[in-house]
Amino acid sequence: MSQFDELAPQQLFKALESATTTASLPKLATLLDAIRFNEDGLIPAIAQQHDTGEVLMMAWMNREALEETLTTQRVCYFSRSRQKLWRKGETSGQQQRLKSAALDCDGDTLLVQVEQTGPACHSGRRSCFYVSLGADSAKITSEPLIDPATLYGKKAP
Repeated sequence: MSQFDELAPQQLFKALESATTTASLPKLATLLDAIRFNEDGLIPAIAQQHDTGEVLMMAWMNREALEETLTTQRVCYFSRSRQKLWRKGETSGQQQRLKSAALDCDGDTLLVQVEQTGPACHSGRRSCFYVSLGADSAKITSEPLIDPATLYGKKAP
């Protein structure tokens, strides 16, 4: 049993601030109970390519998506528009395999380091972050790797 197991969920992340790398952490379920999901039951999840550090995308997870991701090692998100689980790559084939997952210090943001197959973005680009902003202008920083119509099996108009 860990010294953290008896803490109320709202106290856990504050207590973890002083924890060392040798600390005995609470059970996974206790940590998941303490995550600060928003009012819709979601937490932002930032996907990063594990070996290059490239930030690929941000999506949302609910507890079920997070648990599935940790169990299967295949990244699963929650689609707000469809109101259901979204297993990355189920339509496009561009999957994310989980390499590691980490919560931030407040327990309200998740970083998933992944092995991305092909583009991560629905636009066919490697990363969703391709619109670069400057003081008085913006520019596109990358070309699509795959035409989105091809990526999702749609016929071009």
